[in-house]
Amino acid sequence: MGRNKFSQHEFEQIAKLLKMKNSANRAQQKLIRHDLRVNYEFNISDFNEPGKAFGEKELHDALYRGAIRILDDATIESMKAKRARDKTRDEALREKEAIESGEQTDWKEALKEWNDWEKSQK
Repeated sequence: MGRNKFSQHEFEQIAKLLKMKNSANRAQQKLIRHDLRVNYEFNISDFNEPGKAFGEKELHDALYRGAIRILDDATIESMKAKRARDKTRDEALREKEAIESGEQTDWKEALKEWNDWEKSQK
C-alpha cells in the first residue's frame, strides 16, 4: 500500500498525471502509473473500484470521501523523511539477517579482506 496523505501540490500533480493517463496510449499509461508509484507512492489500486478506470474525477471523489487527505508541506516532508529512515533501517536489518543465515555474503567484509590481500601483495 502506498501513501494516502499528500501535500496540495502533490495532489495537483497526481491529478494532472491521471488526466494525462486517461488520454494516453497503453505504453504511456504504464509509464505514468510507474511515475505515480515511484514519485508519489500513489497506487491507483488503493483507491479505485476493481475493473473501473481511475482518473482525475475519481481522485477528487477519494479526497471527498476521506480516503485521501491533504496535509501541509512540512508534515508531508517529515513523513517522507521518516519513511526513508524506516526503509533504510529495514533494509539493513534484512541484510544482517541474510548474512547471519548464510543467504548472503557480507560484501563489506569481503571488500575489506580483498583490500587487505591487495596490500599484502605489494
